[in-house]
Amino acid sequence: MTGRRALLAGAAGLPLLARAAAAQVVSLDMPPARFPVKLDDSLAPGYRREVLVRWGDRVTFDARAWDPRRPTAEAASTQFGWDGRICGMVLSPPGADGLSRGVLAVAHPTVDPAMVFPDGRDRPAVSAQLQGASLLNIEKQGGRWVVVDGGYQSRRLGGDTLCRLTGPGSEAVGTAIQGLLGLSGGCATPWGTLLLAEDDPAPWVARLSRLDPRFADGTRFGWVAELDALDPASVPAKRTALARFPRGDVAAALTRDGRAVVYLSDHRAFGFLFRFVSAGPATEPDALDRGTLFAARATRQGIAWEALPAGAETALNPIAAAGQAGATAFDLPAGLVVEPRSGRLYLACKGNAARRPDQVDALNPRAGSNAGQILEIIPAGGDHGAATAAASILLLGGVPRPGAGAWPESPATLSVDAGGRLWIGTDHDGRVGAQPDILFGCDSEGPGKGFALPLYGAPRGAAIGGAAMSPDGLALFALVRTPGAEPGASFDRPGTRWPAFDPAIPPRSTLVTLLRENGGRVGG
Repeated sequence: MTGRRALLAGAAGLPLLARAAAAQVVSLDMPPARFPVKLDDSLAPGYRREVLVRWGDRVTFDARAWDPRRPTAEAASTQFGWDGRICGMVLSPPGADGLSRGVLAVAHPTVDPAMVFPDGRDRPAVSAQLQGASLLNIEKQGGRWVVVDGGYQSRRLGGDTLCRLTGPGSEAVGTAIQGLLGLSGGCATPWGTLLLAEDDPAPWVARLSRLDPRFADGTRFGWVAELDALDPASVPAKRTALARFPRGDVAAALTRDGRAVVYLSDHRAFGFLFRFVSAGPATEPDALDRGTLFAARATRQGIAWEALPAGAETALNPIAAAGQAGATAFDLPAGLVVEPRSGRLYLACKGNAARRPDQVDALNPRAGSNAGQILEIIPAGGDHGAATAAASILLLGGVPRPGAGAWPESPATLSVDAGGRLWIGTDHDGRVGAQPDILFGCDSEGPGKGFALPLYGAPRGAAIGGAAMSPDGLALFALVRTPGAEPGASFDRPGTRWPAFDPAIPPRSTLVTLLRENGGRVGG
């Protein structure tokens, strides 16, 4: 007896509250479990994982061989980066051969010199190319999802990538710039493009300004870039109407009348939640260059969207404009996702130990806590262009529901599958605690709503860098980011040497697929 059946069969002897919680687990076929902190990764019973791509593996057809002890900028610009965060999947139109294909986008947010370089000293030219993003051709071959070696749509974006700057901020900054820095999140849009969001560029500007004068102007970075992931020649457009601030993630939707909507999380301890609504249809060229930026203000009923002034001043400093509009400060906003069937927006807040007791509210209910929470935001009338939304807490981090084993703490990444199930990734920033960082499945509706069950545990020091379900539901792509990078670790003294466990090879961020051993649907 396995999975849900074993859990329900064993519920008869539990107290009433625990039996009720156990009975809620009706669609996730994963038993509650406690994953230990260890050098290797962990899986729920009945699952297995396969390695797809690791730090240093080739992305482009002309990629150089990986040599971690002698890194070069030229090689790094063709290889999978050191850090990783899944940003979305764009599916290709059906081909004549009937194979399912797409492009999986992975951001490479950080480069830690202590973990990346043998002597621990930064090499700015190499770091500029190690960060950025990898666009990977994926394909289903012989019943397995694989990364196509040297796929024609596979490409690397980084410090040398040519971009164009569009919208209200372009007059102040310029229209042609080079480089994407510190990409922290992204999403595929309903209108067929890919959004990649830059986080706070200040650390990267400080590292790279001596490398090249073009990095010295910080206003060139910190934006959201839009591109066509299926066109390898597409030039990313940094959309200044979506404003410049440290971003945790973005999510996209459509209003009832077909306009583009982009939600944006402000990646600070007391960060805001923004929303952009385009002036015209999402199908218009450069639709994200004209529209209105809003900030979320908590009310007794949920959220009210406060429109911010238009123009370059708001584009360059939306945080000041949001503060003047009375926007609500959240507990380190991070992952965002829109569930397309219901239209619900979910926001992961990692937690904020700096919040005082006099600063708590219904959506940020705890003082001095880094455990975080996940919010459910339901637009009024199901319209993402509505002026208000209902809002509530779906899940409190670090507070297990009765009958649960491991439980989300510091949730950082969110994704959703075709069945409406949320996939929650945690990130303890390398700190080693009672449990590893874990990928959880959580129903967004029905009797199991808000009950998170662990599927996959990362190795020591690693975080979960997001997930994405394959179109057929048979494979869940997940990113294990920065294994072994716990406080005090280094290239030669990592917390683990996962996944190879070879003393000559450093630990590597790795894109994996999670599969059912019986070949069934993941989580089903």
